[in-house]
Amino acid sequence: MKELETLQSWIDQSRSIVFFGGAGVSTESGIPDFRSVDGLYNQHYKYPPETMLSRSFFDAHPEEFFRFYRDKMLISGAKPNAAHKKLAELEAAGKLRSVVTQNIDGLHQAAGSRRVWELHGSVLRNKCMSCGRPYPTSAVAESQGVPRCSCGGIIKPEVVLYEESLDSRVLEGALEDIRQADLLIIGGTSLVVYPAAGLIHYYRGDRLVLINKSPTPYDRNADLVLTGPIGEILGQIQVHG
Repeated sequence: MKELETLQSWIDQSRSIVFFGGAGVSTESGIPDFRSVDGLYNQHYKYPPETMLSRSFFDAHPEEFFRFYRDKMLISGAKPNAAHKKLAELEAAGKLRSVVTQNIDGLHQAAGSRRVWELHGSVLRNKCMSCGRPYPTSAVAESQGVPRCSCGGIIKPEVVLYEESLDSRVLEGALEDIRQADLLIIGGTSLVVYPAAGLIHYYRGDRLVLINKSPTPYDRNADLVLTGPIGEILGQIQVHG
């Protein structure tokens, strides 16, 4: 596959790669993609998923929010796939500057990645809205109704809901790394969700790679497009320090 050979040579030549990924990176780990044919947006609930994952819904209907959240957002037993592992390997070899992710599953860190900018937060971090006490995921997963802190406050997952702003420190860190990258690889994202999709405009390099199962609005702007499951593609890359 000529495209794979090109990707391999670009990775070999690069010293400051940034990987920007979305839901498609985790589908090979058994975590459903929101917008795919069988994704969350096409399943039927009393309310649409995007409504239930909004801050206003969380505030108005916390019991309904947590019922959906436990059912659909907390995926137990998911393990890093070949994409997560290869990215961690590239970082350990000193070639990958960082991972910027829209995912909230913590699988990049589970694979060994150290510098990860989680644009939408993580299901692995939870804290009391009143006193700020941190809680493990089990405090949410194993509770009934609305999970409560010992002080009585609601334990909220540190996940960025619709209508909430991205963490400015995380966003600035991601932007700075993208600006300094000599190779930007974007994978497993439809590039339609803003502000995350806007990050591509901060890249100053001349090698932009897109890896996705289906076309994206930015394919024509890319220097290299690879079509297929990202774990399958990145799994074939050889890492040379």
